[in-house]
Amino acid sequence: MRQLAGMFPATEYPDVLVGLGEPDDAAVFCLDDERALIKTTDFFTPVVDDPWTYGAIAAVNAMSDVYAMGGDVLFCLNIAGFPEDMAPEIIAQIFAGGATKVREAGAAIAGGHTVTNPEPFYGLSVTGIIHPQRVMTKGAARPGDVLFLTKPLGTGVITTAAKLTGEGERAVHRIARRTQGKPDLVTDHLDQAIVSMTRLNRAAAQAAQQAGVRAATDITGFGLLGHASEMAIASRNRGVGLVIHAGQVPVLPGVWTYIDAGYLTRGATRNPQHYGSQVRFDQEVSPRQRTMLWEAETSGGLLLAVPSQQVENFQAACAERKQAAWRIGEAVEGEGVEVLP
Repeated sequence: MRQLAGMFPATEYPDVLVGLGEPDDAAVFCLDDERALIKTTDFFTPVVDDPWTYGAIAAVNAMSDVYAMGGDVLFCLNIAGFPEDMAPEIIAQIFAGGATKVREAGAAIAGGHTVTNPEPFYGLSVTGIIHPQRVMTKGAARPGDVLFLTKPLGTGVITTAAKLTGEGERAVHRIARRTQGKPDLVTDHLDQAIVSMTRLNRAAAQAAQQAGVRAATDITGFGLLGHASEMAIASRNRGVGLVIHAGQVPVLPGVWTYIDAGYLTRGATRNPQHYGSQVRFDQEVSPRQRTMLWEAETSGGLLLAVPSQQVENFQAACAERKQAAWRIGEAVEGEGVEVLP
């Protein structure tokens, strides 16, 4: 996409507040002094077996980009592809899961497009709204901001462990031995991961708006360090780098067991290959911690740079909405991302 930026220069499209010139989580188009539209799209293949749950996760993940920009969702269009022989009742359940989460967001499904595809995929084209002066972007961090994360890490690792096929039975037994003989642990941990993946980032975005946050992103396929790197790169013109304290980063139950057992996504390798030049590790940060921080996430939380004078306000706004938020670092003068123990 970035090679197209020259075709749409900002000088010719002044109402495009966020577009190809400064890539972010979503595009923003100014309508007038009070309103700007947020537009994004996202879809993926199944991450869980249950069709309703898959649809719900995909919908929450797609809407997350609007929340990462600080906005609220207005309406969505379904984007889907299914094999010709897929049972209609399964397709209906996928759509129902997505529709339920869109309705929870206070928005509507207004249409969509479906194609025939060998492997199923589902997601949304999402339209949101925000005041033009309240847009949150990746590049607005300032030295002294405090970094908060609003969901624990580990969804990618856990869903990978749950996708055990072929030698799955032996793999489950291996994990059971590592966890004091509790063979239902994979299911228990997957249930907790699903709760996280199906939780909207709406409350987190509202709390951030109340605290005057202007720098944010959501944590998905590039992992915490990949997305933090994008924030640092986007904020470098301000002379801003990020510091993350690995020991303060929350993780879902079971994650360390699955990392030790080798159940990793491709993101564990691809993300450091792509963003590794932006990240510096303290020698006390363990290999398993580094892996977790690089691991891909599905429908993760928001990474927010909260102005230091607004931290108490932000935490109070989160508590009011029963929204969890973990303090994991700070923005400093410098560049790139430094990871401390």
